[in-house]
Amino acid sequence: MKTMCAACAVGAVVAVLVLGTSVTGVVNAQGRGGRGAASAAGTVEKVVVHGKSLEGNLEGDSPDRAATVYLPPTYASDQSRRFPVIYLLHGYGGQEDTFTERLASLQQSSDTLAAGQGFSSAIVVTPSAYSLHKGSMYSSSPTTGDWERFIAEDLVAYMDSHYRTLADRMSRGLAGHSMGGYGALRIGMKRPDVFFSLYLMSSCCLTANRNPNPESMAASEAIKTREQAVEAASGRGFGPSVNLASAAAWSPNPKNPPLYLDLPIGDNEPAVLAKWTANAPLAFIDQYVPGLRRYRAIAIDVGDQDGLRADAGKLHEALDRYGIANTFEIYPGTHTSDVAVRFQEQVMPFFSRTLSFAPVKR
Repeated sequence: MKTMCAACAVGAVVAVLVLGTSVTGVVNAQGRGGRGAASAAGTVEKVVVHGKSLEGNLEGDSPDRAATVYLPPTYASDQSRRFPVIYLLHGYGGQEDTFTERLASLQQSSDTLAAGQGFSSAIVVTPSAYSLHKGSMYSSSPTTGDWERFIAEDLVAYMDSHYRTLADRMSRGLAGHSMGGYGALRIGMKRPDVFFSLYLMSSCCLTANRNPNPESMAASEAIKTREQAVEAASGRGFGPSVNLASAAAWSPNPKNPPLYLDLPIGDNEPAVLAKWTANAPLAFIDQYVPGLRRYRAIAIDVGDQDGLRADAGKLHEALDRYGIANTFEIYPGTHTSDVAVRFQEQVMPFFSRTLSFAPVKR
Protein backbone atom coordinates (compact mmCIF):
# COMPACT_ATOMS: atom_id res chain seq x y z
CA MET A 1 0.00 0.00 0.00
CA LYS A 2 1.32 3.43 -0.86
CA THR A 3 -0.26 6.77 -0.06
CA MET A 4 0.88 10.27 -0.88
CA CYS A 5 -0.26 13.66 0.39
CA ALA A 6 -1.69 16.27 -1.95
CA ALA A 7 1.37 18.50 -1.61
CA CYS A 8 3.90 15.76 -2.25
CA ALA A 9 5.52 16.91 -5.49
CA VAL A 10 9.08 16.40 -4.34
CA GLY A 11 10.58 15.24 -7.62
CA ALA A 12 10.28 12.79 -10.42
CA VAL A 13 10.14 9.09 -9.71
CA VAL A 14 13.54 7.45 -9.90
CA ALA A 15 13.57 4.03 -11.54
CA VAL A 16 14.67 1.08 -9.45
CA LEU A 17 18.20 0.18 -10.42
CA VAL A 18 19.11 -3.41 -11.12
CA LEU A 19 21.73 -4.96 -8.84
CA GLY A 20 24.84 -6.02 -10.63
CA THR A 21 24.58 -3.56 -13.54
CA SER A 22 28.04 -3.14 -15.02
CA VAL A 23 28.95 0.03 -16.85
CA THR A 24 32.16 1.94 -17.53
CA GLY A 25 33.17 5.47 -18.29
CA VAL A 26 33.09 8.82 -16.53
CA VAL A 27 30.71 10.87 -14.42
CA ASN A 28 29.65 14.16 -15.92
CA ALA A 29 30.22 17.58 -14.41
CA GLN A 30 27.00 17.46 -12.36
CA GLY A 31 28.02 14.17 -10.78
CA ARG A 32 25.22 12.25 -12.48
CA GLY A 33 25.86 8.63 -13.30
CA GLY A 34 24.82 7.15 -16.59
CA ARG A 35 25.73 4.76 -19.30
CA GLY A 36 29.46 4.49 -18.96
CA ALA A 37 29.70 5.83 -15.39
CA ALA A 38 32.87 4.94 -13.50
CA SER A 39 32.88 1.36 -12.19
CA ALA A 40 35.43 2.05 -9.44
CA ALA A 41 34.32 1.23 -5.91
CA GLY A 42 33.70 3.74 -3.19
CA THR A 43 35.35 3.38 0.21
CA VAL A 44 34.24 3.17 3.83
CA GLU A 45 36.42 4.91 6.39
CA LYS A 46 36.24 4.49 10.15
CA VAL A 47 36.77 7.68 12.12
CA VAL A 48 36.38 8.99 15.65
CA VAL A 49 34.47 12.24 16.19
CA HIS A 50 34.88 14.16 19.43
CA GLY A 51 31.58 15.41 20.77
CA LYS A 52 31.99 18.58 22.79
CA SER A 53 28.24 18.40 23.32
CA LEU A 54 28.67 14.99 24.98
CA GLU A 55 31.40 15.96 27.42
CA GLY A 56 30.57 15.45 31.07
CA ASN A 57 27.53 13.23 30.52
CA LEU A 58 26.60 11.69 33.85
CA GLU A 59 26.33 8.08 32.71
CA GLY A 60 29.99 8.12 31.69
CA ASP A 61 29.78 7.42 27.97
CA SER A 62 32.79 8.49 25.96
CA PRO A 63 32.38 11.80 24.08
CA ASP A 64 34.61 10.33 21.37
CA ARG A 65 32.23 8.57 19.00
CA ALA A 66 33.12 6.03 16.33
CA ALA A 67 31.60 6.65 12.91
CA THR A 68 31.68 5.13 9.43
CA VAL A 69 32.01 7.43 6.43
CA TYR A 70 31.14 6.21 2.94
CA LEU A 71 32.93 8.04 0.13
CA PRO A 72 31.52 7.47 -3.38
CA PRO A 73 33.79 6.34 -6.25
CA THR A 74 34.18 9.85 -7.65
CA TYR A 75 35.44 11.23 -4.32
CA ALA A 76 38.89 9.82 -5.11
CA SER A 77 38.79 10.26 -8.87
CA ASP A 78 37.66 13.90 -8.92
CA GLN A 79 39.72 15.82 -6.37
CA SER A 80 38.14 19.15 -7.29
CA ARG A 81 34.59 18.08 -6.53
CA ARG A 82 32.62 18.62 -3.32
CA PHE A 83 29.76 16.40 -2.17
CA PRO A 84 26.49 16.56 -0.22
CA VAL A 85 26.37 14.58 3.01
CA ILE A 86 23.64 12.24 4.25
CA TYR A 87 23.61 11.87 8.04
CA LEU A 88 22.25 8.38 8.69
CA LEU A 89 21.19 7.42 12.24
CA HIS A 90 20.99 3.81 13.41
CA GLY A 91 18.39 2.22 15.65
CA TYR A 92 18.37 1.07 19.26
CA GLY A 93 21.16 -1.42 19.99
CA GLY A 94 22.94 -0.54 16.76
CA GLN A 95 26.32 1.04 16.23
CA GLU A 96 28.29 2.77 13.48
CA ASP A 97 28.40 -0.40 11.36
CA THR A 98 24.61 -0.92 11.28
CA PHE A 99 24.30 0.16 7.64
CA THR A 100 27.61 -1.25 6.44
CA GLU A 101 27.63 -4.72 8.01
CA ARG A 102 24.34 -5.45 9.79
CA LEU A 103 21.03 -4.27 8.33
CA ALA A 104 22.41 -3.08 4.99
CA SER A 105 25.51 -2.98 2.82
CA LEU A 106 25.91 0.73 2.26
CA GLN A 107 29.01 0.47 0.10
CA GLN A 108 27.63 -2.18 -2.26
CA SER A 109 24.29 -0.44 -2.64
CA SER A 110 25.77 3.01 -3.12
CA ASP A 111 28.39 1.80 -5.59
CA THR A 112 25.67 0.10 -7.64
CA LEU A 113 23.58 3.27 -7.65
CA ALA A 114 26.58 5.42 -8.56
CA ALA A 115 26.80 3.60 -11.88
CA GLY A 116 23.15 4.23 -12.71
CA GLN A 117 21.53 6.72 -15.03
CA GLY A 118 20.59 10.02 -13.38
CA PHE A 119 21.93 9.20 -9.89
CA SER A 120 24.02 11.69 -7.90
CA SER A 121 26.42 10.30 -5.30
CA ALA A 122 26.79 11.65 -1.78
CA ILE A 123 28.95 11.05 1.26
CA VAL A 124 27.12 9.07 3.97
CA VAL A 125 28.09 9.15 7.65
CA THR A 126 26.73 7.02 10.50
CA PRO A 127 27.90 7.80 14.06
CA SER A 128 27.62 5.31 16.90
CA ALA A 129 24.93 6.38 19.36
CA TYR A 130 25.41 3.26 21.48
CA SER A 131 25.32 4.20 25.16
CA LEU A 132 25.42 2.61 28.59
CA HIS A 133 21.86 1.41 28.01
CA LYS A 134 22.32 0.52 24.31
CA GLY A 135 20.97 3.74 22.80
CA SER A 136 21.06 7.51 23.36
CA MET A 137 17.62 8.20 21.84
CA TYR A 138 19.36 11.13 20.09
CA SER A 139 17.96 13.42 22.77
CA SER A 140 19.35 16.18 24.97
CA SER A 141 19.96 15.17 28.57
CA PRO A 142 22.58 15.79 31.26
CA THR A 143 22.65 12.04 31.80
CA THR A 144 23.37 11.03 28.18
CA GLY A 145 24.77 14.30 26.83
CA ASP A 146 23.33 16.63 24.22
CA TRP A 147 22.89 14.34 21.23
CA GLU A 148 20.83 16.88 19.33
CA ARG A 149 23.79 19.27 19.23
CA PHE A 150 26.25 16.45 18.63
CA ILE A 151 24.51 15.46 15.39
CA ALA A 152 23.60 18.94 14.17
CA GLU A 153 26.78 20.72 15.22
CA ASP A 154 29.75 18.56 16.27
CA LEU A 155 29.32 15.87 13.62
CA VAL A 156 28.46 18.35 10.85
CA ALA A 157 31.48 20.49 11.75
CA TYR A 158 33.73 17.41 11.68
CA MET A 159 32.51 16.34 8.27
CA ASP A 160 32.83 19.84 6.81
CA SER A 161 36.38 20.22 8.15
CA HIS A 162 37.70 16.74 7.27
CA TYR A 163 36.03 16.01 3.92
CA ARG A 164 35.24 17.84 0.69
CA THR A 165 31.63 18.57 1.52
CA LEU A 166 29.15 21.11 0.22
CA ALA A 167 28.87 22.93 3.54
CA ASP A 168 25.31 24.21 3.20
CA ARG A 169 21.94 23.02 4.52
CA MET A 170 20.73 22.54 0.94
CA SER A 171 23.33 19.78 0.60
CA ARG A 172 22.66 17.95 3.87
CA GLY A 173 20.15 15.15 4.36
CA LEU A 174 19.12 13.53 7.64
CA ALA A 175 17.76 9.99 7.81
CA GLY A 176 17.38 7.17 10.28
CA HIS A 177 15.77 3.85 11.07
CA SER A 178 13.72 3.03 14.19
CA MET A 179 15.38 4.96 17.06
CA GLY A 180 17.33 6.68 14.29
CA GLY A 181 14.07 7.65 12.57
CA TYR A 182 12.93 9.16 15.86
CA GLY A 183 16.23 11.02 16.12
CA ALA A 184 16.06 12.28 12.54
CA LEU A 185 12.56 13.64 13.13
CA ARG A 186 13.36 15.11 16.54
CA ILE A 187 16.55 16.81 15.38
CA GLY A 188 15.10 17.67 12.00
CA MET A 189 12.17 19.54 13.55
CA LYS A 190 14.53 21.63 15.64
CA ARG A 191 17.36 22.20 13.17
CA PRO A 192 16.05 23.11 9.71
CA ASP A 193 18.92 25.59 9.63
CA VAL A 194 21.27 22.61 9.22
CA PHE A 195 19.39 20.04 7.09
CA PHE A 196 17.34 20.20 3.87
CA SER A 197 15.62 16.81 3.42
CA LEU A 198 14.43 14.12 5.85
CA TYR A 199 13.85 10.39 5.39
CA LEU A 200 12.21 8.59 8.32
CA MET A 201 12.35 4.78 8.25
CA SER A 202 10.09 2.88 10.67
CA SER A 203 10.46 5.57 13.32
CA CYS A 204 9.96 4.51 16.91
CA CYS A 205 8.72 6.48 19.89
CA LEU A 206 6.43 8.85 17.97
CA THR A 207 3.85 8.46 20.74
CA ALA A 208 4.61 7.90 24.40
CA ASN A 209 4.03 4.68 26.31
CA ARG A 210 1.49 5.87 28.88
CA ASN A 211 0.89 2.40 30.32
CA PRO A 212 4.29 0.79 31.00
CA ASN A 213 4.38 -2.91 31.72
CA PRO A 214 4.84 -3.35 35.50
CA GLU A 215 7.02 -6.46 35.14
CA SER A 216 9.24 -4.77 32.57
CA MET A 217 9.66 -1.71 34.78
CA ALA A 218 10.39 -3.87 37.83
CA ALA A 219 13.21 -5.59 35.92
CA SER A 220 14.66 -2.20 35.03
CA GLU A 221 14.29 -0.88 38.58
CA ALA A 222 16.23 -3.90 39.86
CA ILE A 223 19.34 -2.54 38.10
CA LYS A 224 20.96 -0.40 40.77
CA THR A 225 24.61 -0.04 39.71
CA ARG A 226 26.52 0.87 36.58
CA GLU A 227 28.05 -2.59 36.57
CA GLN A 228 24.60 -4.18 36.53
CA ALA A 229 23.60 -1.83 33.71
CA VAL A 230 26.61 -2.90 31.64
CA GLU A 231 25.72 -6.57 32.21
CA ALA A 232 22.08 -5.97 31.25
CA ALA A 233 23.14 -4.22 28.05
CA SER A 234 25.26 -7.22 27.05
CA GLY A 235 22.14 -9.32 26.55
CA ARG A 236 20.31 -9.73 23.26
CA GLY A 237 17.19 -7.76 22.44
CA PHE A 238 15.81 -4.83 24.37
CA GLY A 239 15.54 -6.32 27.86
CA PRO A 240 15.48 -3.98 30.87
CA SER A 241 17.96 -1.64 29.18
CA VAL A 242 15.39 -0.03 26.89
CA ASN A 243 13.47 1.48 29.82
CA LEU A 244 16.71 2.75 31.30
CA ALA A 245 17.69 4.29 27.96
CA SER A 246 14.34 6.06 27.75
CA ALA A 247 14.66 7.34 31.31
CA ALA A 248 18.25 8.49 30.84
CA ALA A 249 17.19 10.50 27.79
CA TRP A 250 13.76 11.79 28.83
CA SER A 251 13.61 11.73 32.65
CA PRO A 252 17.19 12.36 33.76
CA ASN A 253 17.87 13.14 37.40
CA PRO A 254 21.32 14.53 38.26
CA LYS A 255 20.55 13.95 41.95
CA ASN A 256 19.82 10.25 41.61
CA PRO A 257 23.16 8.43 41.26
CA PRO A 258 24.58 6.16 40.05
CA LEU A 259 22.36 5.96 36.93
CA TYR A 260 21.03 9.54 37.19
CA LEU A 261 17.51 8.81 35.98
CA ASP A 262 13.96 8.32 37.18
CA LEU A 263 11.74 5.45 36.10
CA PRO A 264 7.93 5.71 36.00
CA ILE A 265 7.43 3.68 39.16
CA GLY A 266 5.46 4.36 42.34
CA ASP A 267 4.89 7.99 43.24
CA ASN A 268 7.18 9.04 40.37
CA GLU A 269 5.01 7.46 37.68
CA PRO A 270 2.74 10.39 36.72
CA ALA A 271 5.55 12.96 36.60
CA VAL A 272 7.94 10.71 34.69
CA LEU A 273 5.33 9.63 32.16
CA ALA A 274 4.50 13.30 31.59
CA LYS A 275 8.16 13.89 30.73
CA TRP A 276 8.20 10.90 28.38
CA THR A 277 5.06 12.15 26.69
CA ALA A 278 6.63 15.57 26.25
CA ASN A 279 9.46 13.89 24.29
CA ALA A 280 7.13 12.12 21.84
CA PRO A 281 7.22 13.95 18.47
CA LEU A 282 3.47 13.67 17.92
CA ALA A 283 3.04 15.57 21.19
CA PHE A 284 5.29 18.50 20.26
CA ILE A 285 5.20 18.56 16.46
CA ASP A 286 2.79 21.53 16.50
CA GLN A 287 5.57 23.69 17.97
CA TYR A 288 7.87 23.08 15.01
CA VAL A 289 5.61 23.53 12.00
CA PRO A 290 7.52 26.59 10.69
CA GLY A 291 10.75 24.61 10.75
CA LEU A 292 9.22 21.61 9.02
CA ARG A 293 7.92 23.87 6.27
CA ARG A 294 11.52 24.74 5.41
CA TYR A 295 12.37 21.22 4.24
CA ARG A 296 12.42 20.56 0.54
CA ALA A 297 11.18 17.00 1.07
CA ILE A 298 10.14 14.65 3.89
CA ALA A 299 9.65 10.91 3.34
CA ILE A 300 8.12 8.42 5.77
CA ASP A 301 7.98 4.65 5.34
CA VAL A 302 7.08 1.60 7.42
CA GLY A 303 6.44 -2.11 6.87
CA ASP A 304 2.91 -3.44 6.78
CA GLN A 305 3.85 -5.97 9.50
CA ASP A 306 5.61 -3.40 11.70
CA GLY A 307 4.01 -2.59 15.04
CA LEU A 308 4.97 1.04 14.43
CA ARG A 309 2.76 1.28 11.34
CA ALA A 310 -0.10 3.12 13.06
CA ASP A 311 2.15 5.80 14.53
CA ALA A 312 3.84 6.37 11.18
CA GLY A 313 0.40 6.97 9.69
CA LYS A 314 -0.39 9.48 12.43
CA LEU A 315 2.80 11.38 11.63
CA HIS A 316 1.84 11.51 7.96
CA GLU A 317 -1.62 12.78 8.93
CA ALA A 318 -0.15 15.43 11.21
CA LEU A 319 2.09 16.75 8.42
CA ASP A 320 -0.81 16.70 5.99
CA ARG A 321 -2.95 18.62 8.46
CA TYR A 322 -0.50 21.50 8.29
CA GLY A 323 0.00 21.21 4.54
CA ILE A 324 3.63 20.11 4.92
CA ALA A 325 4.80 18.24 1.82
CA ASN A 326 5.60 14.62 2.59
CA THR A 327 5.42 11.15 1.10
CA PHE A 328 4.23 8.13 3.07
CA GLU A 329 4.65 4.51 2.01
CA ILE A 330 3.59 1.25 3.62
CA TYR A 331 5.58 -1.56 2.05
CA PRO A 332 5.44 -5.37 2.52
CA GLY A 333 7.75 -6.21 5.41
CA THR A 334 8.54 -6.22 9.10
CA HIS A 335 10.49 -3.69 11.16
CA THR A 336 13.87 -4.82 9.81
CA SER A 337 13.22 -7.23 6.93
CA ASP A 338 13.62 -4.72 4.09
CA VAL A 339 16.06 -2.11 5.39
CA ALA A 340 18.76 -2.97 2.85
CA VAL A 341 16.33 -2.92 -0.08
CA ARG A 342 14.67 0.30 1.06
CA PHE A 343 18.03 1.95 1.53
CA GLN A 344 19.11 1.19 -2.03
CA GLU A 345 15.83 1.60 -3.86
CA GLN A 346 14.27 4.46 -1.90
CA VAL A 347 16.49 6.30 0.59
CA MET A 348 19.55 7.01 -1.55
CA PRO A 349 17.54 7.91 -4.71
CA PHE A 350 15.39 10.22 -2.54
CA PHE A 351 18.42 12.23 -1.50
CA SER A 352 19.85 12.10 -5.01
CA ARG A 353 16.89 14.11 -6.22
CA THR A 354 16.22 16.35 -3.19
CA LEU A 355 19.68 17.63 -2.20
CA SER A 356 21.75 20.24 -3.99
CA PHE A 357 24.81 18.81 -5.71
CA ALA A 358 26.29 22.16 -6.72
CA PRO A 359 27.82 24.97 -4.62
CA VAL A 360 25.19 27.44 -3.48
CA LYS A 361 25.76 30.94 -4.84
CA ARG A 362 25.14 33.66 -2.26
